[in-house]
This record gives sequence, structure tokens and C-alpha cells, in this order.
Amino acid sequence: MLYAAVSGVVQGVFYRRFVFREATALGLHGRVRNLFDGRVEVEAEGERLKLEQLVQRLHKGPRGAQVTEVVTEWCDYRQEYEDFQVDYS
Repeated sequence: MLYAAVSGVVQGVFYRRFVFREATALGLHGRVRNLFDGRVEVEAEGERLKLEQLVQRLHKGPRGAQVTEVVTEWCDYRQEYEDFQVDYS
């Protein structure tokens, strides 16, 4: 399982939608949400190679995003998610 916190200009630029599209295309499960401090949090499950591909894409982001940092943490696979979700709250 991958946990990532993405910093920079990542809110208000459709970053969550970007993550959803990329993660779904890779066949990953998990969620993405905005944090109150301006970062975006990503939790994703799936094959390690595909998770690593997602991390590379997180560094770029969608047009308009300015990613300054992606902090990642790798955890044991927990099978918590059945699909990929965007938390809009």
C-alpha cells in the first residue's frame, strides 16, 4: 500500500480528478482527498510496479499544478478498497 502527501499548488487545479484518472487507468484501488493544510493525500493499493508509476505521475500532476514535494510511505497491503474514490468533503 502506498500513502503519499503531495505539496505545492495542488488544490483548485483538478489534482484529485487527475489522481483518480491515473490510478484508475493503472488498475489501482484507494482514495484521494484534500487536506486542510493545502496538501493532497493519496492512499493506493495494487501491484508495486503500478504504484511506483503512480508516484511518478504524482510528481507531475495536471496542467496548472505546481508540485513541490511528494512524501511517500509504503505499508503492507491491506485490501481496504474495492475501487478508487475521490473524497470531495
